[in-house]
Amino acid sequence: MPQSKLAELREDAQGILQTGIKAADPYLAVKRCLHFDDNHLVLKLAQQNKSVHLKQGNKIYLIAFGKAACAMVQAAHDIIPAQFLAEQAIALTNYENVQAIENVAVIGAGHSLPDQVGMAGTQKIIELVLRAQQDDLVLVLVSGGGSALLPAPVAMINLAEKIATTELLLASGATINEINCVRKHLSLVKGGGLAKMAAPADLHALILSDVLGDDVSAIASGPTVADSSTFADVLRVIKDRGLWNKVPAAVQAYLQQGSLGEVSETLKSDDPVFARHTHTLIGSNSISLQAVAQTAEELGYDASVYSEQLTGEARQVADELLLYAKSLIAKSTSKPCAILAGGETTVTVNGNGLGGRNQELALAFAIAARKHAFNGQWVFLSAGTDGRDGPTDAAGGIVDTQSVQRMCKAHIEPEAYLADNDSYHALQKSKDLLITGATGTNVADLQILLIRPNTKIYQSGDKNV
Repeated sequence: MPQSKLAELREDAQGILQTGIKAADPYLAVKRCLHFDDNHLVLKLAQQNKSVHLKQGNKIYLIAFGKAACAMVQAAHDIIPAQFLAEQAIALTNYENVQAIENVAVIGAGHSLPDQVGMAGTQKIIELVLRAQQDDLVLVLVSGGGSALLPAPVAMINLAEKIATTELLLASGATINEINCVRKHLSLVKGGGLAKMAAPADLHALILSDVLGDDVSAIASGPTVADSSTFADVLRVIKDRGLWNKVPAAVQAYLQQGSLGEVSETLKSDDPVFARHTHTLIGSNSISLQAVAQTAEELGYDASVYSEQLTGEARQVADELLLYAKSLIAKSTSKPCAILAGGETTVTVNGNGLGGRNQELALAFAIAARKHAFNGQWVFLSAGTDGRDGPTDAAGGIVDTQSVQRMCKAHIEPEAYLADNDSYHALQKSKDLLITGATGTNVADLQILLIRPNTKIYQSGDKNV
């Protein structure tokens, strides 16, 4: 197969990905929803504008957290006159996305596992929010990754114990919603905790979603909105994942007290603080997926969306997507096709290797292609829109028809690397790691499968030509 043809497909796939990332540009998203006119801050709320009149002496307390914090706070800072801002704004983000912003205290902290810097940054945010008074406005800019960046635990638990619990959940294959359910109940600010601290001031949150279905209570574990989950739900998650006897004793004790009503629940929707608190969803995976589909069509591909909420174990998802592609190609025309998805798969870690869910999905797809004789000209890309997949420097992986062949030439067996959860090193050997660097945004993951026309996709047992 001509290398140039595969190179073209790989270039198209990466270009299509970039349009999805651009659609989630946090700076532009904030500017679309925030305006300042005389003494009025105008916030776009759903299909209407909410005008906030600032009385003499009242201020705006500006805070941002998440992977897009810097871009979002820069946009707000460009819009709001300095004399209306109370003190110095705070932006808490991951180390890779730190950038200097005039008159903003930018703090870089650990992600995906929290660290002491994030703990200290959370405390600074808490102190700032607690200073807000009646008729002041706390303007909160929320983006994906905020949950790990706001790690301050409840008093009975220390940070190391909370980190240990998070690591156990990640390794168990727990879904992001299950992890956030637990995080909320072990945190000072999550599950509406920050909203409670802001009272009696007004609060409005501009939220960039990295959660499928855009459940705002799950984005950054919902620090500014109500939480419907309970301690009983937390116990169910931990026990169903077989972790009860593995989590630290202090976590066990706290959760047991919570289940007995001896410590406070997360903030619920009927709490009176929400009479003065609102939010706006300004970007999401679904918006990026629409942009990806449009770009694919403009490039001449027959684009179809396989799933808008791609979830499940990465290896199984890869196999299912491969079989779907074969069935679609069997009925297709001669036009190039693009099969697209957005979501967030999971990985149950049983090995000792390095990788992330997107790299594992890409490696598993390449293996499934060999298994099911999915030959011809194709490229499959899976990437995190934040530019980082798991604890690696890669955003994900981009594999093609010859990826497994390149691995074999490098004297590695891809199935063995997959079994060891070592997708990073397998893709590194085949030169299929996707390195984008930090993007400054985060709206979950995107998957792009491009297939060139007039190429027979052989059924298992057919001969190659």
